[in-house]
Amino acid sequence: MEPAWRQQGRGRGRGQGGQGERSRPPQKERERPGATGPVTVKRGGGGGGGGGGGKTNYITSTQPEQSVSSQSKFEEIKKSNQAAAQRLVQIHYSSSSDDDDDEDADGEMDTKDGKRGKIVASTFTTYTDQTGGDVCGLDRTGRYVSDLFQSGGVTCLICIASVKRTQAVWSCSSCFSLFHIPCIQKWARDSVFLVSSVTDEDFGQKQHPWPCPKCRAEYPPTATPNRYVCYCGKVEDPPVDPWILPHSCGLVCDKHIKPSCGHRCLLLCHPGPCPPCPKMVSVSCMCGKATPLPRRCSNKAWSCQQRCGKMLPCRQHTCDQPCHAGVCASCPRVSIQKCVCGREQAERECSRPTWTCQQVCGAVLSCGNHTCDRVCHGGVCGPCPRSGERACPCGKSKSSLPCTEDVMTCGDTCDAPLACGIHTCSMRCHRGHCETCRQEVEKECRCGRYRRVLSCHKEYLCDSKCPKTRTCQRHQCRRKCCPGNCPPCDQSCGRTLGCRNHKCPSVCHQGSCYPCPQTVEVRCVCGSTILIVPCGRERSTKPPRCKELCRSPPSCHHSSQESHRCHPESCPPCRQPCLLPLPHCSHTCPLSCHDMVLVKTQQVQLAGPWEQPSEPAFVKKALPCPPCQVPIPTGCFGGHEVSPVPCHSRGPFSCKRPCGRPLTCGNHSCSRECHTVTASNKTEVGEECEVCEEGCSKPRPPGCPHPCSLPCHRDNCPPCRQMIRLRCHCKMSLIYVECMKLTSADWETKVQLSSCNNQCPKELCCGHRCKGVCHPGVCEERCQQRVKVRCPCKRIRKEFPCAKSREEQSLVECDDTCRDQQKKANLLKEAEERAAQEEEQRKLQVELEAFEKRQKGRRRERRGRREEVEEEGGRWRRYGVFLLPLCGVLLASVAYYLLI
Repeated sequence: MEPAWRQQGRGRGRGQGGQGERSRPPQKERERPGATGPVTVKRGGGGGGGGGGGKTNYITSTQPEQSVSSQSKFEEIKKSNQAAAQRLVQIHYSSSSDDDDDEDADGEMDTKDGKRGKIVASTFTTYTDQTGGDVCGLDRTGRYVSDLFQSGGVTCLICIASVKRTQAVWSCSSCFSLFHIPCIQKWARDSVFLVSSVTDEDFGQKQHPWPCPKCRAEYPPTATPNRYVCYCGKVEDPPVDPWILPHSCGLVCDKHIKPSCGHRCLLLCHPGPCPPCPKMVSVSCMCGKATPLPRRCSNKAWSCQQRCGKMLPCRQHTCDQPCHAGVCASCPRVSIQKCVCGREQAERECSRPTWTCQQVCGAVLSCGNHTCDRVCHGGVCGPCPRSGERACPCGKSKSSLPCTEDVMTCGDTCDAPLACGIHTCSMRCHRGHCETCRQEVEKECRCGRYRRVLSCHKEYLCDSKCPKTRTCQRHQCRRKCCPGNCPPCDQSCGRTLGCRNHKCPSVCHQGSCYPCPQTVEVRCVCGSTILIVPCGRERSTKPPRCKELCRSPPSCHHSSQESHRCHPESCPPCRQPCLLPLPHCSHTCPLSCHDMVLVKTQQVQLAGPWEQPSEPAFVKKALPCPPCQVPIPTGCFGGHEVSPVPCHSRGPFSCKRPCGRPLTCGNHSCSRECHTVTASNKTEVGEECEVCEEGCSKPRPPGCPHPCSLPCHRDNCPPCRQMIRLRCHCKMSLIYVECMKLTSADWETKVQLSSCNNQCPKELCCGHRCKGVCHPGVCEERCQQRVKVRCPCKRIRKEFPCAKSREEQSLVECDDTCRDQQKKANLLKEAEERAAQEEEQRKLQVELEAFEKRQKGRRRERRGRREEVEEEGGRWRRYGVFLLPLCGVLLASVAYYLLI
């Protein structure tokens, strides 16, 4: 098994997405829209509700209002960032891991504590309903439940990593510790493999158990976890629900309560041991004399406090103790009792009536020659041990002799097996032990490498050292003349444990060391709250949340800081009013304390990622107090208004309005921006007011387009002498008229002045030019110019006035000559039409004959030649159809004009 710091995704600080607090980008500067003067804007950093890492900057903004499009873009980006943060929280949500962000604000912490309290209360509701709210029996189970919500409270002892809400885990049924499913599976495989490789001759044939990493409780190989189930084992792969305990199914536990009482656990699926049975049962007292009473099943044994009175094992006294459980205790009284042989008496406890003295019996045996050598005993001493048939020392001959005589040696060879187990004793029958075997034999050393002749009783050990590796697979045996069964390694393991603080105290072994059994206390800053974590987790475990108030001294000029809870990092920025006296006035600074504000430093452009910045991105600095913003009522220069002005810029000011004082011309007022005026009266013009440089703006006579040539004045304007250029009525000539004459003349005079006295160039509707002099309006429509008029056949021609020719249509009629010519033209036209019809008939006949010839089936070449010839002749016929009538019409026209 690899050490924890090498395991990808399970070591401390690796593979745990979102661990630690992510650095938050500082919030952009915001300007107050619609500001017209210097405005102080407070800008906050990226800190949360608790103010962690926040900053306050004061800037003076004079920029105009931001556009609506920029504001809408900002809102869209804000919504997208909130959605991304929500998805990140859902992916990395864990109730017991290092990446839980600490709440800086007391309100947020209270909200989360209230949520956890509701979840724990819902888990214990069924139990407290049975006990009437008594939670004394839930202490041990409550600790397991509370550890699930504590950051770093639940740790896998194999990989030394936090157990997250979304990870598959396995719980030991003995010590109730939680382990990751992959970790415990690898632990079980490695443990079985190591035991099999050391103790099993037929590797893999026996089923060896594997131990729990913490309590060493043994489990069979078939109990290796391969499924992720809840604590009660009812639901496989329990869903993640933020309103129930992590890794719990939310159903009733329903396990048999231990010690077994016939009832089942009433809590919702929970970690740790089931609490004592809360059921009420009716039981009698332990001695059985009292009337049965209702008692809690987990505490149903009770005493009536009456004397027990049961007969004790001494059969002389009764039990004097009050009602108790189990067997009565030994009799505590003493009495004078005799020993087993009855020679001595002593005062002893009644619970031990049998005892022996240290005197030898000494009674004469039945032979009358010897005495009993047994220590104090009861009953008959028994026969004499020297009576009856007895054997010689080697056991080959037997004889019956009186008990007073010893049996003699038989003189035969002893032949008793010696200590070597190979040879026998060669001495004659003798008393006592046989001597050592001294025969010379060829012996093999213990390791089997060498042979040598030496005495049988001596052991032959060679000087070669065993090169084999011991069971630890780290050290060599190095024992002289080792027979192959190398002993276990007796050296200390000494490897650094996963905690990286201690070394393994066990004897050198193979495989991974057991987790460090020690625990470490992680304290909060003030030391009031303690969190006990496995050794090695103290470096990655955040200090526990402490409900005590922070005791750190303030880092600003205030004598005390705001009340907030104990926290591991630096205190949040002080939000108390600054209240330092401002310079040049008697007011105090009303803004929040700005003695320690995070200010972004000027970062130097790095050449690449291998370079490290020389200074941090943000440093804490004390910002000066901003200018005093207390409003002071102040009048403007021109006395137009009295407005509140910030204290730092108090004094007369310009209200940006026009001055409005009347100028010397009497027609205009001063248009300069509000300014200082030396005149005492508000209606008088001061030296600082502007001088009127505009022209005369009085109204001109009707029709005069020219301005007055004089500067702005009080009296009436003089008559206009400028010449007006205008077009005559016919728009052909330019006429120059004095402006005063034109504007003061009547209508007839204006018509004469606007006329050029030339003939009107306009055309009448008949197309002839108007004969009148340049005049306004529409020309006379009756034209008197003479025009030529013809008869309908165009032969007779006469002259009439243009107006008369338009009024009367038939002024000239045709005579007999005209009618004769018309008849001739009609006859000629009929002749042409008949000629055209005949030509059309002939053309159709020719085409019909050509079609019939093509149907005769002649050869292709002759037919092609004939078609070419016919095509040439057809062209002339085709064009002749149109040319002949045309020629006829031309000849008829020529003849008609000649006859005329």
